Amino acid sequence: MRLLIAALLGGTVLFFWGFVSHMILPVGEMGHGQAVNEDVVMAALKDGLPAQEGVYHVPGLAPDKYEDAAAVAAYSAKATANPNAVIFYQPVGRDGMAMGPQLGKEFATNLVSALLAAWILALAPFGFGKRLAIATALGLFAWLVISVPYWNWYRFGDAFTLGSLIGTVTGWFLAGLPMAWWLSRKGA
Repeated sequence: MRLLIAALLGGTVLFFWGFVSHMILPVGEMGHGQAVNEDVVMAALKDGLPAQEGVYHVPGLAPDKYEDAAAVAAYSAKATANPNAVIFYQPVGRDGMAMGPQLGKEFATNLVSALLAAWILALAPFGFGKRLAIATALGLFAWLVISVPYWNWYRFGDAFTLGSLIGTVTGWFLAGLPMAWWLSRKGA
């Protein structure tokens, strides 16, 4: 029960931090932008990508061509002379403003991740301060293993990566406050 309460406290704080960082502060939108001519881009996506959901790299090089020196040279020339994009594509869209199911999934994943964090914090035979430091370090760890590789390998923008750092570490610091407090109480 102790872990469940800590997870509920931390998960709820993490969920509300997501709201604040995206809807009130500019943190959640750092590095995001709008297409200059959205209709042209959407038409090009329909014409230029398969009718299959996926992640597409433009320009791209198929893995079976990695050993083909001519294909690699052609790709390198194209990649350095043209814009680059990583496209998260859905051929049939969805209304991004119909957030009910998304909010439910977000809260559920926040709760599950807070449960895992609470379990880690409960393993630590420390008081409030060190548990809070561990929760914050978990946020930094998550950023390092997810956002930094996306920045490095997929060229996610610097502003997006910085926003992810601020959002993730701050979120886990804030979620860590009630979790560390609850787990460090006398008699807990």
